[in-house]
Amino acid sequence: MNNAESNRARNDETGLQSAPDLVLASGSRFRATLLSNAGISFRADPARISERDVEAPLAGSGLDGAEIAIVLALAKAEEVGLRNPGSCVIGCDQTLSLDGELLHKPANLDEARRRLLQLSGREHHLNSAICLQRDDETLWQHVETCTIRFRDLDPGFVGRHISRVGDVVLSSVGAYQIEGEGVQLFDSIRGDYFSIMGLPLLQLLAKLRELELIDR
Repeated sequence: MNNAESNRARNDETGLQSAPDLVLASGSRFRATLLSNAGISFRADPARISERDVEAPLAGSGLDGAEIAIVLALAKAEEVGLRNPGSCVIGCDQTLSLDGELLHKPANLDEARRRLLQLSGREHHLNSAICLQRDDETLWQHVETCTIRFRDLDPGFVGRHISRVGDVVLSSVGAYQIEGEGVQLFDSIRGDYFSIMGLPLLQLLAKLRELELIDR
């Protein structure tokens, strides 16, 4: 009997339910904060994959931004799962679609400035994918798509905005944070707040309760 089986046996004898080992396959402090604020016990073990390498074979496949987000989330969960056998791994990814084009995180502040001007006055879609993986079994996968319209942005405002918020814009595919000054960029939002931040939290909590991985 291994340690995990021994612990389960002891818990069965005492009537206690052991806390599941949840692993977040992401280094995002925003996702970690959302889980912590929700009272979820977890470990963070960021995936060690190249998103562009995962995407490359999908070129010309006809997959849309939401489907690619799912592929990336699963790839991250599977990679982290190899290092954490028996754990339930939370894989996440977010893609941004603009008129059918898939955009990636800006590499520097100048690229972030160009990204915001590119989105100015236009509508784009954020696809936030999430999955639960244990060993080689995918327990659940889901994607939430939110629609955001930017207001018409003055280039001078964009420059001043980037100067104020700094490198934090590089952590987001859209070069903005809804929980900070980035909200000033928006004209309208259709979708879930948590999903815009990169984690469909309500959907995740519902699934964790269904799977009896957190208190019901």
